[in-house]
Amino acid sequence: MSDDTSYWTRCWTWYWLAALLVPVGSGCGDDGGESASAGSTAITTVSPGTETDPSVPTTSAASGSDASTGAISGTGADSSGDSGGLKFDLPPGQDLGTQGPTCKVVDDMDAVGDCTDKAPPDAFEPEPQWTFMGPPGFEHCIVMPLVANLTDDNDDGEIDLCDVPDVVVVAGPDQGSDTPPSRLYLLDGLTGAEHGYAAELVQFGGTPALGDIDADGLPEIVALSADAHLVAFEHDLTLKWKSAATVPGAQSSAVGLADVDHDGDVEIFVSNQLFDHLGAELWAKGPASIYSATMAADIDGVPGLEILNGDFVVHADGSDYLNLGGGGGWVHAQVANLDDDALPELLLAYGDRVALHQHDGAPVWSFAPGGQGDLNRPINIHDFDGDTRAEFGVSAPGSYGVYEADKTPLWEAMILDPSGQAGGTAFDFIGGGKAQAVYADEYNVWVFDDLGAPLMNTPHLSGTIIEYPVIADIDNDGSSEILVVSNTVLHGGMVPFTVQAVRDIEDRWVQGRRIWNQHTYHVTNVREDGTIPQVEPKHWELLNTFRTQAQISGSGGVCQPPPPG
Repeated sequence: MSDDTSYWTRCWTWYWLAALLVPVGSGCGDDGGESASAGSTAITTVSPGTETDPSVPTTSAASGSDASTGAISGTGADSSGDSGGLKFDLPPGQDLGTQGPTCKVVDDMDAVGDCTDKAPPDAFEPEPQWTFMGPPGFEHCIVMPLVANLTDDNDDGEIDLCDVPDVVVVAGPDQGSDTPPSRLYLLDGLTGAEHGYAAELVQFGGTPALGDIDADGLPEIVALSADAHLVAFEHDLTLKWKSAATVPGAQSSAVGLADVDHDGDVEIFVSNQLFDHLGAELWAKGPASIYSATMAADIDGVPGLEILNGDFVVHADGSDYLNLGGGGGWVHAQVANLDDDALPELLLAYGDRVALHQHDGAPVWSFAPGGQGDLNRPINIHDFDGDTRAEFGVSAPGSYGVYEADKTPLWEAMILDPSGQAGGTAFDFIGGGKAQAVYADEYNVWVFDDLGAPLMNTPHLSGTIIEYPVIADIDNDGSSEILVVSNTVLHGGMVPFTVQAVRDIEDRWVQGRRIWNQHTYHVTNVREDGTIPQVEPKHWELLNTFRTQAQISGSGGVCQPPPPG
């Protein structure tokens, strides 16, 4: 929803494409008509190499929920019927009580190893695990969920990795915009049941971040308040502090956390501002960008992290590093190793192109997929084809594609997102060495195989800003799940759900980490217990991924794709 004023123009421009994916009458217009997918939690599975016909879906009923209403599901039991407690992927002969997984984080990403855990090659039969529908006035979500352990579910007096992870989501009203006051909800990862919500209202389109910002051993949640301040909540959603400074770039932007100056204290960044862990503004530098996902990475090789606010880059102290100056608006920045040297590159998504720069700003290439514009969208990076080199996934108004590091297309698939800035993610669900791409456009949530053939599409609705699906082991059962949100901004009608969790019907997907803490998540930026490393391991030297999840072993160690060749 990057430009509401031109929505009608773009809607008619892409009308022919909408007709291929959704029935006529479910998209353009303000007559309040219900979308054909509204109220449905059905999953359509697609055999590789076949065409998708949304009018003839293969459906699976949501476990423990009313699939026609999207009601909160679950009673606390595993929806598969297995009530035997937590399931870890242990090597043969390993005993959980002796050598098995600990409830505490023991791997600081300095022992990243290969993983052998695999699922059967046909283990892709998705079904809804649960859906959460917020109450009237709070039933729409247009930001990505977050995942972490925030509640003591096993009543042992501690919050740790032996508890069920929780899901953090922002839900609010559909007022045709991305700024109405909204609630920050905390949901149980196993059932989707509501733990509660924060009393302080937050921005509908602002993406929070979570992590331990005060060294108390528990994650906090940092969000953007409804009146455009930075606001921090304890793990139980009680208000911790509210910044004195406002955030001019608060609209539809994302918060991030890192120890930027390596001093042992966590800093908070959003748009063009840096705050300390108590909410005091340290500096503001460069454009106050809305629809932004500011990130931090050590790209100059000198201690301390650089802050990337699009193509405007500053050092930890706020001094200038790079100003590429080609944005003319909103720009998304990603960092990975995309060539043959050992240094990181900057992958930038502008409105009219995707561009690659060396770490010092030197240009490498730029292109516009299919000659399309409106490309300032979050990019994800992963080894999609198993060649040990990173590729990147790019969304455009009419296509989602995966491209080699030299911008050669690996594949491109037709989608429908004319309004806006949604991104994608990826995960190797079966541990086969090739990742599947996951993307949500205005009408459907897609999973594509390594050749771009659809494996799944499930209906949802979104006006799309900078959100994307999230993958994590949200219920601690040793198998990953997909989280996706829905709203009717731009579309009208009935929202099908606020948040939906999708699992494999037999929980066969390999185990992913039990955390996803911020929009610019790249695994090494946060430990699984929510602590933020004082010196963040360079992700491009280990996993070389961005906005994608890492598989973990039964003992909790992080698995890597092979390092860059």
